[in-house]
Amino acid sequence: MLYTALIFGLISSLHCVGMCGPIALMLPVDRNNEAKRVLQILTYHFGRLLAYASLGLLFGILGKGFFLAGMQQQLSIAVGVLMIIVAIVPEKEFAKYNFSKPIYKVISKVKSSLGQQFKKKSFQSLFTIGLLNGYLPCGMVYVALFGALAMNSVQTGILYMILFGIGTIPLMSLVVYISNLLTVSFRSKLQKIIPIIAICIGVLFIMRGLGLSIPYISPSTLDLFVQSEANCH
Repeated sequence: MLYTALIFGLISSLHCVGMCGPIALMLPVDRNNEAKRVLQILTYHFGRLLAYASLGLLFGILGKGFFLAGMQQQLSIAVGVLMIIVAIVPEKEFAKYNFSKPIYKVISKVKSSLGQQFKKKSFQSLFTIGLLNGYLPCGMVYVALFGALAMNSVQTGILYMILFGIGTIPLMSLVVYISNLLTVSFRSKLQKIIPIIAICIGVLFIMRGLGLSIPYISPSTLDLFVQSEANCH
C-alpha cells in the first residue's frame, strides 16, 4: 500500500498549489543564480519531508499499537472510510467544527515564525520555512496520516509520509517557475480530480482490510499477518 502514498502525493499537490502555492511563490530564493535557486528549493522541500516524517513516526507508533492489539484489518477499513468521507464532504463543512481549535495557539505561533523566516535569505531559513509549512493544518496531509496510521510498523508509517511528501515535490517546485499559468479557474479544474483519487485510495484500504485474497491489493488475513510479522523483525 506504500505506492498509494506517492500517487496521492502527486495528485494532492494540485490542492497544495492552491493552499501552499503562495508560500512557494514567496520563498526567498535567488532569482538570478539558477543552480543556487534549485538548491534552495530542495532545501525547502527537505524541511517539509522532515516534518512529514516526524508526523509519520507519531502515527506509525499509533498504528503499531493497533496492530499489536489485533486490530490491523479493522483499522484499514476505518481508515478507508475516513478517506472517502474527507473526499466527499466539502471542506467548508469541516471548517464549521474547527477541529484545530484546541491547538490554535500553537498553529498561530507556527504561522508567526513562518512569517519571520521570509525576511531572511539563508538556507537555514528555507529549511525552517519547509519544516513549519509541513506542520500547518492541511486536509490532504490529514488523509495521508490516515494511511500512515493503517501501516503495520513505525518504519512504514514514516516511509508512507515521506513518499507522500516526495509526490508533492514536482508540482510544488514547478509553481515557482510557472506561477503566471496557475490561474484560479485552472486550479479549480485540477482540484476536481483530487476527491476521485482519494476515494479510490480509500476503497483500496477497505479492500485491504477485508482480506479478499487479491494479490498486492487485498491479501488474505494470513498474508497480512505474515507481512506484519516480517516488518517487525
